[in-house]
Amino acid sequence: MNIKKKTIITSLVILLLLVIDQVIKITVKLNMSLGESIVIFDWFHIEFIENRGMAFGMELGSKLFLSIFRIVAVGAMSWYIWKKIKEGARFGYIIVLSMIYAGAAGNIFDSLFYGEIFTASQPYFMNAEPATLVPWGEGYSSVLMGNVVDMFSFPIYHGTFPEWFPINGGEEFTFFSAIFNFADACITVGVFILFIFYRKDFNGYIPGKETVEEESEVIE
Repeated sequence: MNIKKKTIITSLVILLLLVIDQVIKITVKLNMSLGESIVIFDWFHIEFIENRGMAFGMELGSKLFLSIFRIVAVGAMSWYIWKKIKEGARFGYIIVLSMIYAGAAGNIFDSLFYGEIFTASQPYFMNAEPATLVPWGEGYSSVLMGNVVDMFSFPIYHGTFPEWFPINGGEEFTFFSAIFNFADACITVGVFILFIFYRKDFNGYIPGKETVEEESEVIE
């Protein structure tokens, strides 16, 4: 597969993942209030929350710092993916990088634009109406300061810690309690596949490169 074809397919994969991510987020944002939950199965809920931080609701540093860091990271990944395409890296590796890239870019999109184009979402318990789209600049915040929309919840198991358990003894718990979005899933699945199947690619492996180097050594 030549460089042009790889570049086109890679771009389409990234675009497709970004569109899926944004369609899900916008649908939730426009139709649900904060904290509202829709039970699909006992182990799978759609539960609308927003976060100011990183994947799975984690927070690290200021919101502005996180947004700028994400933009810089995505810029670096753009260069890295293009570099690997030109070098002839395995296409599966390129696709995995594209998944991670699309996930990071999807959450950046929220931070960049959502504060400008949406009204603030209000808590469900207050019988609030869902957020609405508004003209640019009339939203709840400014560029880079929008909240990331999360919605997927998999409360696979509910239980109670034993009384003798340190700190949380006797308290109820839920496994897996994190709420995340499609972009987070792209990043997580991409990183998992990367370390299971493409570790040597991450360390610089290029198909055929060893053969060329070995032949050069023989000639010398």
